[in-house]
Amino acid sequence: MKNIMVATDFSERSDRALRRATLLARQFQATMLLVHVVDDDQPRRIVDAERDEATKLLRQMAATLRDVDGVTCETRVILASPFVGIAQAVADATPDLLVIGPHRRQVLRDVFVGTTAERTIRSVDCPVLMVNATPAGQYRHVLQTTDLSDGSREALLWFQTLGLADHARTSLLHIFDAPALRLVFSHSIPKDDQKHYLEDEQRDASRDLARFLSSTDLGRLRQIVRYEAAPAPHEILKAAGEEHADLIVMSTHGRSGLAKMLIGSVTEQVLRIAQIDILAIPPQRAD
Repeated sequence: MKNIMVATDFSERSDRALRRATLLARQFQATMLLVHVVDDDQPRRIVDAERDEATKLLRQMAATLRDVDGVTCETRVILASPFVGIAQAVADATPDLLVIGPHRRQVLRDVFVGTTAERTIRSVDCPVLMVNATPAGQYRHVLQTTDLSDGSREALLWFQTLGLADHARTSLLHIFDAPALRLVFSHSIPKDDQKHYLEDEQRDASRDLARFLSSTDLGRLRQIVRYEAAPAPHEILKAAGEEHADLIVMSTHGRSGLAKMLIGSVTEQVLRIAQIDILAIPPQRAD
């Protein structure tokens, strides 16, 4: 990574994103771009006042990053709605990584319109790191996820180029479905038969995951398969907890069906409820 963008609203949540981005910038000797968006749907005098104050604060932050952390940092204030402004900044600067803080969990509002974070992730063409946990050094265990799709393979290969897992333990998680156990009459299947069926499905899933991994240049990863006993987002977070992972990597596009990892389904739900950092990787642009 050479260029890291941080979107900040000067809140404590954004401070986590800034600290993580600073650690990454020092690790990779990357430059940083601090971006703040002023909502321009306000009276002009308020917009101007907020722009001037944001400009001053960003300059102070950049000076601290330069003098204390030794990180080269630029700043930019944009007048727009939050997610439109961030997407505009990403399109202009083409960073290797966008770092954001966790969204405010406003359940009813999120259900109807989604969060700024989710709308931003839908709109940008670079990986987005949502920093949920307080940063404490480099990542120690990265849990990558896959639905075995081509989009997932591309996302994992892109993640590899970022170098975020270079000094961490890495695992690859695949959540598999057992369709027969979801049928309305599944309760009539003898327990032993259910057990044997689930074991067969797990063996098939393990074989499919090994075949998927062998078709990539990802190297040796610890492979984990889990039955989708609960909704996939909960299984992913449960696995992350059991593995003591501090970063989950997810593709924002995958295949359709129960195993999909599309924004609006699995990835979006994980973004909303996770307490650890999430890296969302979009499909790569066609040249």
